[in-house]
Amino acid sequence: MRIAVVGAGFAGVSAAKVLRQSGFDVTVFERAPDVGGVWSRTRRYPGLHTQNDKGTYHLSDLPMPAHYPQWPSGEQVQRYLESYVEKFGLANALRLSTEVASAELVNDETGWLVTSRPAGAQDPLTVERYDHLIVANGIFSDPLVPSFDGQASFAAAGGRVLATGEFHDIEAARGKNVLVVGYGKSSCDVAVPVSEVAAQTHVVARELLWKMPRKLGGALNYKYLLLTRMGEALFRYLHLKGFERFLHGPGNGLRQRMVDSVGSVATRQFKLRELGLVPNGSFEDIARSTVSLATEGFFERVTDGRIAVHRDQVITELLVDDGRPAARLADGTVLPADLVICGTGFRQHVPFLDDALHARLQDDAGNFMLYRQILPIGVPRLTFAGYNSSFFSPLSAEMAAVWTAAYLRGGINLPTEVRMRDEVRARLFWMTTRTKGRHARGTNIIPFSMHNIDEVLDDLGLNVGSLTRARQWLFPVDPGSYRRVTAQMIRRTAEPVSAISDGGPIKMDKVRR
Repeated sequence: MRIAVVGAGFAGVSAAKVLRQSGFDVTVFERAPDVGGVWSRTRRYPGLHTQNDKGTYHLSDLPMPAHYPQWPSGEQVQRYLESYVEKFGLANALRLSTEVASAELVNDETGWLVTSRPAGAQDPLTVERYDHLIVANGIFSDPLVPSFDGQASFAAAGGRVLATGEFHDIEAARGKNVLVVGYGKSSCDVAVPVSEVAAQTHVVARELLWKMPRKLGGALNYKYLLLTRMGEALFRYLHLKGFERFLHGPGNGLRQRMVDSVGSVATRQFKLRELGLVPNGSFEDIARSTVSLATEGFFERVTDGRIAVHRDQVITELLVDDGRPAARLADGTVLPADLVICGTGFRQHVPFLDDALHARLQDDAGNFMLYRQILPIGVPRLTFAGYNSSFFSPLSAEMAAVWTAAYLRGGINLPTEVRMRDEVRARLFWMTTRTKGRHARGTNIIPFSMHNIDEVLDDLGLNVGSLTRARQWLFPVDPGSYRRVTAQMIRRTAEPVSAISDGGPIKMDKVRR
């Protein structure tokens, strides 16, 4: 079976490794000249670091290098992925600087025709047939930059508007008046180095988000709070089991006090009241869509005046003020703005699939209908990787790849399509309700990372043991605990059982040829 993987971030690279070990012929298409996805040198912005510590942010069978700092830089993460490619001999499976122009599902039997070309070119086009397609293009690959009124005259006066992922050279901000739009990770990350060189740095925040300190009270590493099963259990999941029933039942008062106490400490530690930056709502809202770790030095620069935050504001128009580019905010404030850097989210879509097929993947609201965040219902020979963004994104993506390999080897007994569709709809309704629609079109599972991994591995009967899971309640999850899962899956599915295909059973000896 020939498999095409589109994207070479953590999801695409780990899928290639797992599927090759499982006996499949894999080709990975990546439009960037390097592996890395969001960590690629073509997309890194100044100030980019991981939110996880290095001990929880890696693939199961290769830890981050010991000499890396606790929170690796974007460049270090990209080098880690290069070392992963080297360790597992994946280089010959990669087609870097190669863009997939289209992928067409011919029929259930024939599979896919994948049309590719050199990145940035219109031709030459190469068309190849593959039996299965894995979409690993990433939910953070297509930045959503607002279209502002007055942008044409603003640009004519020398103003620039770009996404954080398009801002690579800090010197472009030197001596300039810079507006950073947004209050999420990328916006706050980029504002800090910009404030070192810019004439003025303003952050325009439509809504303030709660930020988690790296070390609570300057002492307790946040990984002991949120990167454990206990931290995850503080927030109500769709289905409660075990100790979660106590926490959200008789123990709810205790649970609420624990969450509120973290918010109180963060408020004091960052001096949010003094700065006028206490977010609306409760600290529990930190888990509404994504938990944002405070950027090192951000609040200190707000305190000393190098960064000015305009809360509950949006840019209503870009304009020219006294011959210079500027921006007007909703409250009427006009700010000089040579450079507008937008950390305003991403589009979740698959650009190389046609509209008709894309519509089959989503509900009426545009949410991806993926069973286990992997399998589209009713579309054959197609799975997704990395559409389960989580606290442990590398591990989540890798375990999804294991699930896909087991599925292709005939190792999963799936529910009926009706039952899968009902389950996905129920989950999307819950996700939409609890996040007020901020769940990245159904692809963001934060903070329920381990719940997702459990469900994926329980389908295979390959979850880690109860002692390991018990340890994860109190200590940060170590991806290395899952390093044997791929080998166990391969052994379990080694018999010549039928692989799953909507086009009919495929014997494993036929698949492997």
